[in-house]
Amino acid sequence: MIDIHAIVKIAVDAGEQIMAVYQQDFTVVNKQDSSPLTDADMRAHHLICDRLAQLTPNIPVLSEESSAKDSLGRMEWTRYWLVDPLDGTKEFVKRNGEFTVNIALIDNGVPVMGVVHAPALGISYWGERQRGAFKQVGQTAPSAIQTAQPPQPGSRWRVVGSRSHASADFETFVTALPNAELVSMGSSLKLCLVAEGAADLYPRFGPTSEWDTAAAQAVVEAAGGQVLRIPGLTTLRYNQDPLSLLNPWFIVCTQTHQDWANIKV
Repeated sequence: MIDIHAIVKIAVDAGEQIMAVYQQDFTVVNKQDSSPLTDADMRAHHLICDRLAQLTPNIPVLSEESSAKDSLGRMEWTRYWLVDPLDGTKEFVKRNGEFTVNIALIDNGVPVMGVVHAPALGISYWGERQRGAFKQVGQTAPSAIQTAQPPQPGSRWRVVGSRSHASADFETFVTALPNAELVSMGSSLKLCLVAEGAADLYPRFGPTSEWDTAAAQAVVEAAGGQVLRIPGLTTLRYNQDPLSLLNPWFIVCTQTHQDWANIKV
């Protein structure tokens, strides 16, 4: 049995490595896909991978910063760790604090455990299937969180969107939604806002990778919400494509609702 608090500790310790870089001048390089990479990404990556290997030596680890050989044979994995050591590197570079450490346990394509830690904000979220979801701010006691009920007719839909990745399809969706109120946020914190009931919807009409969403999806689902593929509105699953680790479009919600389920983008 894996103690999720041990995973929270790993995420917090990785966050300390990130903050050590964040508080100094740092160099940004671009990866092959043009996304930014800093020393903070790599420090967090090495700490998380080393600590997970010590804690669960028989469970493989796939990180955004893993080399290609580390993912060889992944389609045969039934259980593995999926890690984004620093999600929201653009937010990190902008120094707005909206970046996260993400660690998820995937079991047969399902994120059954997830930890999201925002080191600059001092906030941690975690969730585990059938054990609920929690939020901790600083050293205060953790509190249980759950998704909000869909708005009553005539009430506002609180829709969270990306601070750094706006899209025309997102604008079309928000415009078609009755009484939409837009909330901007970076990184996997967008999913966490839905998990804690601070937002009602997060539609994503743009590219994301599996490590961007897995940990926060575990939190959302443990809090009573859903992460659904678009189109089709079936649950988002992981490690389904041997050639790609990209997600399809998706929407994060409490439940499907007629106000948005039939919006075409």
